[in-house]
Amino acid sequence: MKHVIPVIDLSTRDRTDGRKSIAAAIDQACSDSGFFVIVGHGVPQELVDRTYATTAAMFASSDEEKETIANRPGFGGLFRTTNAARTRDRESPPDLAELFGVHVKGDLPDYERAKLGDEWLPARTANLWPKKPAEFRSTWNEYIGAMTGLSAELLHLMALGLGLHEDYFDDRFVDHMSSLSANYYYPQIEAPLPGQLRRGPHSDWSALTVLYQDNDIGGLEVLGKSDEWCDVPAIPGSFVVNIGDVMARWTGGRWVSAMHRVVNPERGHRSSRISIPFFYQSGPGAPFEPVPLLGDATAESEPAGITVGEWASKQSRAFIAT
Repeated sequence: MKHVIPVIDLSTRDRTDGRKSIAAAIDQACSDSGFFVIVGHGVPQELVDRTYATTAAMFASSDEEKETIANRPGFGGLFRTTNAARTRDRESPPDLAELFGVHVKGDLPDYERAKLGDEWLPARTANLWPKKPAEFRSTWNEYIGAMTGLSAELLHLMALGLGLHEDYFDDRFVDHMSSLSANYYYPQIEAPLPGQLRRGPHSDWSALTVLYQDNDIGGLEVLGKSDEWCDVPAIPGSFVVNIGDVMARWTGGRWVSAMHRVVNPERGHRSSRISIPFFYQSGPGAPFEPVPLLGDATAESEPAGITVGEWASKQSRAFIAT
């Protein structure tokens, strides 16, 4: 039987009993598949709609305008080609998508970004912002603020679900290097290559991801423990939340950073869709080892004392197709 991704209502999180119930539901979801859907989150729908509208307008701009924000080696900017499966050392055709992304550190002066360490990190590169629509940058920064606040609240609920003090992870995110991306899954006029998907199988290397999907077309699938792909429901007004490799590592394998993908529409269905994931990532100096109180059941071994920044540097290089 296929796993069902749970829907968790956050509207009772200000009550003690509600908070404990939500934390327990998150613990169960993260142990089962690492994915859940949230409603009652409090993010204004007007802001979500405005972010989507400006993002759609940016992707609809001319090739000449897109060239002004085309990524140079780094992160901030527009990628016309990516290959998510490469982060798992899988050989596959490029993804059928465009991606635009910025980093919360990307607008800092060069000397401030240089303080993030010697590793090659997206956080150390400057953002490239589109000039059109005129309100794009301010809207995205407003949305980043909302997602940062929501992610910090989710992190408190996650700590509670793990039996830790709610603010246990706070120090790790004081200098967080989070990012906001938008995926444009354009209409498929030509038939995909064998094995080619809108986004190939991968796991996120963030601590957690908060994703907005623009419509009910769907396509996001998660690999369950029974090795079956299951759909993630696209519920109006909701966000999809999943933990990434960093949080899975911190929990010593108690929680799952699941493989997921975006499948193609049925042949002949020339739909397009946009998804906007916010990747909440700790500061580069945060430890990558499991929390001592949670043990370590992970099969993956990493050098002792490695930081999140050192680990993320290796992961980020693999994502950009050359």
